[in-house]
Amino acid sequence: MEKTNFRDGKGKVYMTHPTKAVHKFMMQDFVRMSSSSSDALFTPLEMSMSLSSIIPVSAHQLILPCPGVSFTPYHAGHVLGACMYLIDIAGLKILYTGDYSREEDRHLVKAEVPPVRPDVLIVESTYGVQTLEGREEKELRFTSLVHSIIRRGGHVLLPAFALGRAQELLLILDEYWKKHPDLHNVPIYYASNLARKCMAVYQTYIHTMNANIRSRFAKRDNPFVFKHISNLPQPRGWERKIAEGPPCVVLASPGFLQTGPSRELLELWAPDPRNGLIITGYSIEGTLARDIMNEPEEIVDYISFSAHVDYSQNSEFIEQVKAQHVVLVHGEATAMGRLRAAMAARFKDRDEDVKIHTPRNLEELELSFRGERVAKAIGTLASKPPQENDIISGLLVSKDYSYTLLDPRDLRDFAGLSTCIVTQRQRVALGVGWDLVRWHLEGMFGKVEDGFDKDGVRTLRVMGVVDLKHTAEHELTLEWDASASNDMIADSTLTLITGIDTSPASVKLTSQSCAHAHPHADSKNESSYTRIQILAEFLENHFGEVELHMPDASGEEQHDHEQDEDANRDPALILRVDEADAHINLVTLVVTCTSETLRKRIETVLDMAVSTISSLTELFKSSTPMMNEEGAVEKAMQKYPPRQLPEDELTNKPENIMDKYPKF
Repeated sequence: MEKTNFRDGKGKVYMTHPTKAVHKFMMQDFVRMSSSSSDALFTPLEMSMSLSSIIPVSAHQLILPCPGVSFTPYHAGHVLGACMYLIDIAGLKILYTGDYSREEDRHLVKAEVPPVRPDVLIVESTYGVQTLEGREEKELRFTSLVHSIIRRGGHVLLPAFALGRAQELLLILDEYWKKHPDLHNVPIYYASNLARKCMAVYQTYIHTMNANIRSRFAKRDNPFVFKHISNLPQPRGWERKIAEGPPCVVLASPGFLQTGPSRELLELWAPDPRNGLIITGYSIEGTLARDIMNEPEEIVDYISFSAHVDYSQNSEFIEQVKAQHVVLVHGEATAMGRLRAAMAARFKDRDEDVKIHTPRNLEELELSFRGERVAKAIGTLASKPPQENDIISGLLVSKDYSYTLLDPRDLRDFAGLSTCIVTQRQRVALGVGWDLVRWHLEGMFGKVEDGFDKDGVRTLRVMGVVDLKHTAEHELTLEWDASASNDMIADSTLTLITGIDTSPASVKLTSQSCAHAHPHADSKNESSYTRIQILAEFLENHFGEVELHMPDASGEEQHDHEQDEDANRDPALILRVDEADAHINLVTLVVTCTSETLRKRIETVLDMAVSTISSLTELFKSSTPMMNEEGAVEKAMQKYPPRQLPEDELTNKPENIMDKYPKF
């Protein structure tokens, strides 16, 4: 850590409390073993300085190392302090088990299944599809084997690592010795200074172990204060003294028999057939322990007390977690491949789409996800629950990969931010008349509002957002509130104005009188009549004959149809296709029809027609009614006269049009 960016104070290392305590002893032992080597990774000083970067955490504690990232530790079994981590990165959940065990042994709890379903599960595959024997069976076989070797006058060598399985084996042996008085004169040693130091950690963190250990400790019976086991001092020549002495049991490190006390004792004891070697843990390829297991001789027995899951435990855990992607790690290629095939078959039988990956070391694995982003409405927006089809407008605030929707007025209170409005102004030289400017604007945008600002300056408002002010005889000033859409309208307005004096239409308009006009900008009745006519022609071309329906001017309505009175006060267009009647309100443009399929077809055509006959201003505002001038309906009636439907058509149909529109 001292040789990376951790030294700058930015890096963080998280460990459980027991792991941090053990880590110190293990690193000190590593430094001691590698101090004589010229290529040592770090010095004792660097190791001591790195301890300050370690942050201890507890199981089930939510940790937030940086914005958008969190993780939670869960018990993993395996060794004291081991945890699997559920990591959340912007809503994507990854469960990394590391080494874990689903079997509760004499002192550790078994691995938990987190209550949250992750998207990705990274899980060990140490034993592949191999299933191990149960704890009670292997403990019985182990103690019986040790006892038989002692009876024949031999020594028992148990190679094990200083942390984890060593403490489990010592608990088993101490209890067995207690039950067999004939063994009380046979010593049990653990030949490891590191194991001796770690034993103090085990005696300290009793509360992190299983119920059996905690209950014994509550009765003032510390299980790790052994009655029949002692640490073996290691002066010069201790191995030969043990070999030449009476029968005993020695637990020595390391577990792979590569070097150290376990290797030295093996070489001394191997020639004597009375002695026994019991391999109690998993051994990797290329180690002496694996070679001995593959070519067994009389002194070798294998009883696995490995704290890794076997196939039955691993497959059950993977199915319970229910992750979309499963990544197999920590296993030999053959074992991983067999586990992948077995799990794929199980998921196929259940018709579950789970992807299983077996990446090689240093191979990059890319996974694709499509997540849903949810924004929470708060403040003023949340004070009134929205109804179906309501449109909610507000500011979308993103922070730490979470989204909040709020009213702009609440921005300071809830987000600590403030808003401002940037008003932009631009002056343009005016070389043409005011009326010609308005004529061009109406041709481009449709209706343009004409009036005066608060200072009495003549002003044209384009699309409700850009003001053109006649600030001087030969000068125009554009003024608008900056936004993406407003800036676009202002740019198009400026381009139009600067090209007025060179436009051929301007030359024609100013050189002679003509009847040219812009119907979009016409405020007279002729404009709405033309638009109704175009709308009706659109519908006629797609569906056939169209009729104009007008409300009864006399105001006579049947009493049992009062609930539909408001709908029939508006003018409408009526058409019939294949015995299905459709009613189009010309004010609201709402389509009602006895056929759902026909209604959707009419709405599609209606959208096309409205976008064709509406000006840019109307489309931008999206609130201009179809009928907004008096007299337009009367002109439309001349082309599309109303028709009274036959009485039988109105009364003999189960859901006839008269139920909704009682009078035509």
